[in-house]
Amino acid sequence: MNDRVILVENLSKSYQHGWLGGRAMVALRQVNLDIHRGEVFGLLGPNGAGKTTLIKLLLGIIHPSSGSAWVLNEVAGSRLARECIGYLPENLVFPRHHTGESALYFYGRLSGLAESTIRRRIPALIDLVGLTGREGEWVRKYSKGMKQRLGLAQALLHEPEILILDEPTDGLDPLGRSQMRDLIEHLRRQGKSVFLNSHILQEVELVCDRVAIMAKGMIRAIGTIEELVAQHTRPGGLVLELEVQGSESSILETMVGSEVEQIEQLEEFEASIDPFPSRRYLVRLVVADQAGCDRWLDRIRQSGLSLIRLQRQRVKLEEIFVRLVSQLEQAAEVEEGRQS
Repeated sequence: MNDRVILVENLSKSYQHGWLGGRAMVALRQVNLDIHRGEVFGLLGPNGAGKTTLIKLLLGIIHPSSGSAWVLNEVAGSRLARECIGYLPENLVFPRHHTGESALYFYGRLSGLAESTIRRRIPALIDLVGLTGREGEWVRKYSKGMKQRLGLAQALLHEPEILILDEPTDGLDPLGRSQMRDLIEHLRRQGKSVFLNSHILQEVELVCDRVAIMAKGMIRAIGTIEELVAQHTRPGGLVLELEVQGSESSILETMVGSEVEQIEQLEEFEASIDPFPSRRYLVRLVVADQAGCDRWLDRIRQSGLSLIRLQRQRVKLEEIFVRLVSQLEQAAEVEEGRQS
């Protein structure tokens, strides 16, 4: 596997509905992906996409219908593979009678760690996740963010090489999400490999080295944010958005020969005796390349127009996600219509 800590090849999972061979529900369809050592890998997808099923297969909670998965050269789900993974579930429920410290001791014993090892590691983990001074409090009194941080501490207790985090920022306030991002970045610097399952696109875009987009049990796209943006950027030119002040006739004259997608009046300035009043416009246009952008700016200056703002439009991860998921859902609806 070289530097790959997780390798998934043609992984599929189906569930049988009803008795006597009822219709199968396909949760995963020929999934292929790999996760490299020391990277933060994000898995994105809507509800029902198959993300949780994939995690359960990697953990050995369920078994695949076909295909293979390996964790550090061990078959996914085997005892040796599970020992390499620290897992933070989406909704980790702590027994109410535990304090933060006793909960970590409890989970450490479940992991088979010696008591002396647990006692030695707990203080450092409590400090790492920012719960110093709160470890003696009842877990039932912890906030959502504190429980998430304690959950991360229990996932790290046996010093795994790989962390699987299922919706780690779900339900957290902005401060809690920021703290969780900082912790993930700290783990990356330590050389940990992090598999992050989330539906919060902004979080994934901020922390992940690579991203896979899943829908209807299939991987629809995979790569770095830059690679996904390049693959889904409109071919044939740069999209520019500008705010320009001047008369509409001057703006239209300046843009002759350009591919204009939108002109929208934003504001009319009251103190104007010009028969062609000065207004502020939002202009969206496409130019062939950077040289075309430079030429267009020269034309603005020569025409006497005022350029208030210029921004090059970049495709966002959210746009790519919505586009891919929508395409697959539309195709599924067409197929269901044919079958009915």
